[in-house]
Amino acid sequence: MAPLDSTYPTIGSDRSTSSNSGGTARLGATLHVKGEITGNEDLAIDGSVEGLVHLEDRKLTVGPSAKLTADVIAREVVVYGNVKGNLRARDRIEIKKDGSVVGDLTTARIMIEDGAYFKGSIEIDKAGEASDSDTKSYTRASRATASAD
Repeated sequence: MAPLDSTYPTIGSDRSTSSNSGGTARLGATLHVKGEITGNEDLAIDGSVEGLVHLEDRKLTVGPSAKLTADVIAREVVVYGNVKGNLRARDRIEIKKDGSVVGDLTTARIMIEDGAYFKGSIEIDKAGEASDSDTKSYTRASRATASAD
């Protein structure tokens, strides 16, 4: 019998799109997640997520059909769809021309294309590093702020 990796595709992962170990996971357009997503692989979301997306050292891509009502913590965030929540990226945040973000951004580098929608504040974090306690208080504070609206 052939090894599992060569015979069967890995569900939710496309190992050919990333040179880093772990590949890129994909959350399809018809999927809805309520809760917390954590992991150590790049993630592309095309469905909807409510809660928290925590990919500390990885890239999150919010696809054109995606709807996130979530706080995000990642190395890099690229938004083509809609996000309501705070984004914290150690490296950079990109909001593409049809992307929409309502929430506060904290990152070392930011790019907002013409035509993108953004409402919130931007904090440039030159160090690009936050301690665990800073990260936890950030998500707690953002949930408190979100529930106060």
